[in-house]
Amino acid sequence: MSDEITPDELAGLLDADEPVRVVDIRSSAAFERGHIPDSENVPFEELPRRVERFDDAEHVVTVCPHGKASLQAAQLLRSAEAVDDATVESLAGGLEAWDGPLATAAEHTSGDDRAVPSGNETDAPF
Repeated sequence: MSDEITPDELAGLLDADEPVRVVDIRSSAAFERGHIPDSENVPFEELPRRVERFDDAEHVVTVCPHGKASLQAAQLLRSAEAVDDATVESLAGGLEAWDGPLATAAEHTSGDDRAVPSGNETDAPF
């Protein structure tokens, strides 16, 4: 099993409406400045307490600025019994490598912390 997924592979899954959950592990402030549309913000330090929210996931992709911390987050999720059957990967190169659109703070979030796109984009997600 691969530990990473490329930005192009992730974009293809998202474009095809595949059941993938993108988990951005940066701080809430960094997430608000720019994130992959429809991603969820679960800061890294909160991930161990919130891992159960992914128990029904088929595919989880963790995201950070450069793809280093998200590797650790993916390993943490893979080791949790709650996501035993899910494919869990880290976005290779992180947001720095992502060349797709970014959603911004002008959005609001629903009860499950998924961003609701407003159409605004930014080039400064960090």
